[in-house]
Amino acid sequence: MNVKEKQKKRHRRHKRVRGKIFGTNKRPRLCVFRSSKHIYAQLINDEKGKTLASASDLKLKPMKKKKQAGKKKKEEKVFSNKSALGFEVGKLIAQKAKDLKIKSIVFDKGGYKYHGRVKALAEGARLGGLKF
Repeated sequence: MNVKEKQKKRHRRHKRVRGKIFGTNKRPRLCVFRSSKHIYAQLINDEKGKTLASASDLKLKPMKKKKQAGKKKKEEKVFSNKSALGFEVGKLIAQKAKDLKIKSIVFDKGGYKYHGRVKALAEGARLGGLKF
C-alpha cells in the first residue's frame, strides 16, 4: 500500500468521524494532525468555523544533551522521542484552553489510531485539566 492510498483511507475515516463530532463554543473540538516529523493540535468552534487556539511541537524548545566523543565534550540539540513531544503539545493546548476558560472538549483524532503520539497528546491534555 503506497502513501496516497493510506492518505485516502485516513481521509475517509476522518470524514466518517467528522459527521458525528461537532465542536461548540463551550465544548470545542480538539483536532489532531500528525505528520511524519511533527504533531499539531487545534481547538475549533464548528458553529462559527473558527480556530480558538492551536499548538504544535514546532514551538517547543529542544532539550540539550551532553555527549562525550573522545576527549571533547559536545553539546548537541536533541529532541526527545515523538511521543514525549506529543505529550508536551497536549499540555500546551490544555494550558491555552484554560486561558480561554474551556474545561471540556470533544476529541477528534483525525482518522489516526488512538496510539503513540495521538494517545500521548490526549493524555497530556487530560493531565492539563481538559475533560473529554
